[in-house]
Amino acid sequence: MPRADLFAPHDAPARPVRLVGPDVKLDGAAAAWAEAQGFRGKPGQLLLVPGPDGTPAEALFGTGERFEPARCRALGAGLPTGVWRLEGLAPDLAGRAAVAFGLGTYRFDRYRARPDAPAPQLALPEGVDGARVADIVAAAALTREMVDTPAADMGPLQLETIAREIAGAHAASLTVITGDALLEANYPSVHAVGRAADPARAPRLIELGWKLDQTALPLVALVGKGVVFDTGGLDIKPAVGMRNMKKDMGGAAHVLGLARLVMQADLPVRLVVIVPAVENAISGDAFRPGDILATRQGLTIEVGNTDAEGRLILADALTRAGEHSPELTLDFATLTGAARIALGPELPPLYTDDEALAADLLAAAAEVDDPLWRMPLWRGYRPAVEAEIADLRNDPAGWAQAGSVTAALFLQRFAPKTGAWAHLDVFAWNPRGRPGWPEGGEAQGLRAAFRLLETRYPR
Repeated sequence: MPRADLFAPHDAPARPVRLVGPDVKLDGAAAAWAEAQGFRGKPGQLLLVPGPDGTPAEALFGTGERFEPARCRALGAGLPTGVWRLEGLAPDLAGRAAVAFGLGTYRFDRYRARPDAPAPQLALPEGVDGARVADIVAAAALTREMVDTPAADMGPLQLETIAREIAGAHAASLTVITGDALLEANYPSVHAVGRAADPARAPRLIELGWKLDQTALPLVALVGKGVVFDTGGLDIKPAVGMRNMKKDMGGAAHVLGLARLVMQADLPVRLVVIVPAVENAISGDAFRPGDILATRQGLTIEVGNTDAEGRLILADALTRAGEHSPELTLDFATLTGAARIALGPELPPLYTDDEALAADLLAAAAEVDDPLWRMPLWRGYRPAVEAEIADLRNDPAGWAQAGSVTAALFLQRFAPKTGAWAHLDVFAWNPRGRPGWPEGGEAQGLRAAFRLLETRYPR
């Protein structure tokens, strides 16, 4: 949604949204209406108060015992069309609430014959950087739209097209290696996973570079898993497991949204974004269980399960990132179901062996209401990803059990050796709809990562 459609100037005529907790006493018509409607100021409770003409004159929004800005997503979803203003918030809380409001307005109506009514607008308080808020909301919306779009309309070529549009808008370079050229360029694992797809959906390695000629600036690498659809390959998924596999390119969606944010903010960094884009399809040319794959790094991988394909393409992509000698590398991937078993769909695990990076990322996550939870790169499980007849195996030995941990340990073998590295095993999906969090694509860890970059590399 365009910036102007979501946010209005601070002095725009707007109806008030009053924040109501247990200690707030209402009076007059609002008190009587709240009593009649059973409004008690519970967290996220929203009540429209009619004016003399019957149209909403103001809104009451419950905070519970403590105001949490993230709950303002329910306002973006629940308020009717029009301009609204949040009352009584300091600028720091107002900015967080404005981002949450914007996130809550997201609606994916591309395929509906009759689109939803226009979303409400928020008059931004003085002191809030409206352009920054709007850019953050737009980055999350881009990520969610890409995840929500069916695979028929979001294939490797579409990922390339979006990357090309972002690069063009910010004077960035873009190189794309496609199909059998991946073998010549030494991306054998990306080619192996994607070669079974239709030629129109051929695998590719997408690399965006920004400010690369400004060598005095630190270099940040972003790597995103771009499996546009995952059948599971020859180890085919059951129907229930395949239903939402359009979202398996969620890592790519995240790094493209994050890269656009970094460039819009003109952070003083060099930026490299690497997306291996493939469809894990089934055909006579599909890679098989038992195959031994080469990698760009030179390590070999025994394929135990063709449904553990994301780590295979990330192996080549992370190796390529390391060739740039980055100061910081972040990878995003919808990598394992085990992460959901460990932490559920709303809390993405964070893996890093760098204590300062872990602390900074978790602090940033808390600051912008974008939760992460650190998980261990437990060295005792390293043997679980070692193979008998190859260097590594993509299906960890069953004795280790911790599938998200062992997947992260696998990636660590290919992570850049310069600087710090972190891996985010995101779900990129809301499995249940609630006000402000519609069922479907979700951006997770994106705002936390951007806040980290803003803090480490201030303008």
